[in-house]
Amino acid sequence: MANLNKVMLIGRLTRDPEAIPGGRGAKFGFAVNNRKLNQDTQQWEEVPVFIDMEIWNRGENGRNAERLLQTVRKGQQLFIEGHLKLDTWNDPPDKGGGKRSKLCVVVDNFQYLDRREDGMNGGEGGTTTMRAAPRPPAASMSRSAPPARSSGGYDDYAEPDVGSSPSRGGGGVNNNEDEIPF
Repeated sequence: MANLNKVMLIGRLTRDPEAIPGGRGAKFGFAVNNRKLNQDTQQWEEVPVFIDMEIWNRGENGRNAERLLQTVRKGQQLFIEGHLKLDTWNDPPDKGGGKRSKLCVVVDNFQYLDRREDGMNGGEGGTTTMRAAPRPPAASMSRSAPPARSSGGYDDYAEPDVGSSPSRGGGGVNNNEDEIPF
């Protein structure tokens, strides 16, 4: 039987990221909106969903958590790719001693979706993609389409060299057949 554990979210941070003891990761709160039809008013309403998130210093550059801690604050909008993790623990005896659990999302990749105030937005449209390494541009890319996906960590919000990455410029087209995931 096949399994898939993949989460893709667009939302906003509900609190500033904080370092996890040991310095290898960070945790933060995240909120996304679901739409729900109100049966009384027949109007669509936004219903927030609050999610605990964690990110670790791993991957090719091994600094995703450090970058997130340095560059992201409460209220900023991000695109997140990650996977679900179930945390379980036992409450202390003074709190009932019961078994507890919660789901959280472990962030594998993220993209900035807000424009930076200092003008260094990392690309047109206020979108900066976190990437492990720049890829050569594809011949048929347009600069107006949003990034299709991300794959790692990029050093900063800094403006890239023109054409250094397909997902920064738009389109996210991958013409390299060796990188097809199936």
